[in-house]
Amino acid sequence: MLELTFPDNNERLANLCGNLNSHLQLIEKHFAVEIANRGPKFKITGEESAESEAKTILEHLYDSTAEEILDEDIVRLALHSTQFDRDDFIEESKDNRQEVVLKNKRGLIRGRSTNQKHYLSEIAHNAINFGIGPAGTGKTFLAVASAVDALERQNIRRIILVRPAVEAGEKLGFLPGDLTQKVDPYLRPLYDALYEMLGFETVLKLIERNVIEIAPLAFMRGRTLNDAFIILDEAQNTTVEQMKMFLTRLGFNSTAVITGDISQIDLPKHVTSGLKNAMTVLNNVNGITMTFFDSKDVVRHPLVAKIINAYQAAEDTKND
Repeated sequence: MLELTFPDNNERLANLCGNLNSHLQLIEKHFAVEIANRGPKFKITGEESAESEAKTILEHLYDSTAEEILDEDIVRLALHSTQFDRDDFIEESKDNRQEVVLKNKRGLIRGRSTNQKHYLSEIAHNAINFGIGPAGTGKTFLAVASAVDALERQNIRRIILVRPAVEAGEKLGFLPGDLTQKVDPYLRPLYDALYEMLGFETVLKLIERNVIEIAPLAFMRGRTLNDAFIILDEAQNTTVEQMKMFLTRLGFNSTAVITGDISQIDLPKHVTSGLKNAMTVLNNVNGITMTFFDSKDVVRHPLVAKIINAYQAAEDTKND
């Protein structure tokens, strides 16, 4: 049995335990342990390794209660991380910079995994940043959060959302409207993140004032973007020429974040992905960073990580 005692703070202890001890029940079920608590004192009973893991999660979650209200999703994410590497979950940023925590109407936004923390730190300190990895790892959401933070701090004057006009199984020419309207449905993840952080009405007003701009990749040629935060989403579907064109649009006091998943390329087979090419060509260029996400960074349903691993294993077997 392991015992631990936290500071006697009723508000934080209630936050840690959850409504009717729902957070403790999730931890008990995950590690097959029993957790008894009276006030600030907790007793964990189970196998020795499970007791240690549960103690680490409780300590981490208690630290989190100083700045945020815990919910079951946050607890599940903490538990999900232990499936891969507990030390990786609580490890400080790779370059020992102070952790980046973003504040907006949604509350505090911070990286949950080491890769996410590193990603936020790199975005804060470099002009061009790549976030590469599977769906659900937070690469687009955290890019939007960084853009909103920069706008609210008045570090930039506008946010520009860019996407290549390529989609699996759908022809843009069949969709109604001009090219901007055709691309709009495919920018929905970016819109959803903006709505969550700024509110629907605010986002619409900023779009009307051109503070938030939707710019299909085809419209970027010839432009120089100053005082802007530019996000290129679904970058695996750019060609080499398009990627080069996009990266050379960067002006003074601007930040670019390029996100993509090289396992979901929709280009014709004979066309090289601009994202895959950039991973090789730009790998050692100072001021350009690349953060690689994997299944342990997934912040969706736990099955998503298993699905990603299953497809990766099948691909590895196919290539052997």
